[in-house]
Amino acid sequence: MDSEPKKDIEVAPALIAVHPYQCSVAVAVGHHLRVFDLLAGSAVSLTDDSAAVPFHTDNIRAIRFGAKGKLFVSAGDDKTVKVWSTESWSCITSVSSEKRVSAVAISDDGTYVCFADKFGLVWVVDLDPPLRDKKPSPLLSHYCSIITSLEFSPDGRFILSADRDFKIRVSYNISKCRVRYCSFFFSVIIISISQVTCFPEKPLNGAHQIQSFCLGHTEFVSCLAFVQALECPQGLLLSGSGDSTVRLWNVDSGALLDTCEVAIKAGLVESDGKAEEHDHAVTDLCTVLDGLLVAVAIQSLQGIILLSCNVSAKTLSVAKVVLMAGEAFVPTCLGSSPSTGKLWMVTGVSNLPGCNYPALARVRVISGIDVEQEPVVVGDDNIPGGEKLLETLQGNASVDDNTFLAAAEAVKTAMDHLLIKKQYPSANRESRKKCRNDRKLKG
Repeated sequence: MDSEPKKDIEVAPALIAVHPYQCSVAVAVGHHLRVFDLLAGSAVSLTDDSAAVPFHTDNIRAIRFGAKGKLFVSAGDDKTVKVWSTESWSCITSVSSEKRVSAVAISDDGTYVCFADKFGLVWVVDLDPPLRDKKPSPLLSHYCSIITSLEFSPDGRFILSADRDFKIRVSYNISKCRVRYCSFFFSVIIISISQVTCFPEKPLNGAHQIQSFCLGHTEFVSCLAFVQALECPQGLLLSGSGDSTVRLWNVDSGALLDTCEVAIKAGLVESDGKAEEHDHAVTDLCTVLDGLLVAVAIQSLQGIILLSCNVSAKTLSVAKVVLMAGEAFVPTCLGSSPSTGKLWMVTGVSNLPGCNYPALARVRVISGIDVEQEPVVVGDDNIPGGEKLLETLQGNASVDDNTFLAAAEAVKTAMDHLLIKKQYPSANRESRKKCRNDRKLKG
């Protein structure tokens, strides 16, 4: 009897997260979660007795520290969200998801964790005792569109969710607001209010009200970040996309303020030429120096782009392009502490076909990030935590540059398969509609 065909093993990009006060750094690749304590100068031993199956059993897709650094969250394809105490590095609760988890966020006060799944739902769980057997509650939905990123606004008023269908939703709770005007057209909803409450007072009851949609990207939205300044305490939203742009938004109105074509600015695409479709997607954004600069990772760039955001003028401009000279390093994820002036980067992938190592990761740091200074790629000898950190976060395997270039291509292919929506000619669309199951049932 013929054996069943083997299912293709999914690959997942390496992820990095940095404690807000740079006390520790975490890297996730595949189902491995590696944490290094920068204060103690040693690897962290994780303990997990919160569930019948300890630790993660499949690819981790999202990791994040809380704003105060007391909590850390990891989640992924094993349909499990784990919340860790950064004081003991023990898992304080494991939450089961109905679908694979694609994004996580932690409220600024550390009382709620939100997570999104590949079916388009956002869930919320409270962290009030008792922490055992916590059940998530539905918060909002994007209706069958993979959610790629979750962010809380700096002032706590909104939760933002981005998806593969090119849109960003800004949601809140309107229980104590007076509505002045509501307009509805197609899928665009904008509500003007006289007074906005904070992120839902009772989020377990849902956040069904929509403040705005930020519409303008022409491909999937891959990442979100906020820029703050004294003249703009509520912050301005930044978004990266598969359309090779970074865009600046006003979340209150959903208005597009500026667009930066980062692939062209980095010299990856001629300004009068046409890029190969989806070849230069923005994979991650990270604010540095309290938002004065924004680091951007692009799929085909061996380095990063630094953007300057003029909050007063509401504009974006390229400040610097930092290349990894003599090294094949295409970042898959970025991280930083708000005010350290150091940018942490990781490249790598899980389950690379034809590779003997199931979890590849390489960590690099750029220091001296300043509006006026020239950034410097820190050598392995001078990286915070030194060789011990690299051994902990990267593993002991010695891998050549060609393997990491293959890893970058594998990540790009996996992202395309997951997030690029298939486009069909009009004749094919009509034929596919006739073959839909719901149409068959009606017939």
